[in-house]
Amino acid sequence: MSPGIWQIVIVVALVILLFGRGKISQLMGDVAKGIKSFKHGMSSTDEIEEKETPKDNNKSES
Repeated sequence: MSPGIWQIVIVVALVILLFGRGKISQLMGDVAKGIKSFKHGMSSTDEIEEKETPKDNNKSES
């Protein structure tokens, strides 16, 4: 049994009444900051791993 359109509208209205528009936008901003922080952490982890891994220099000495 799937929810109808009126049930969804009522739930959305209740959420907006309980939290307010400002609180929801602030929450979404915090989620975006968390995602950016996670991506930055992942990219810096990749950079650290690349620095720690020795690179092969296939230079033949003459």
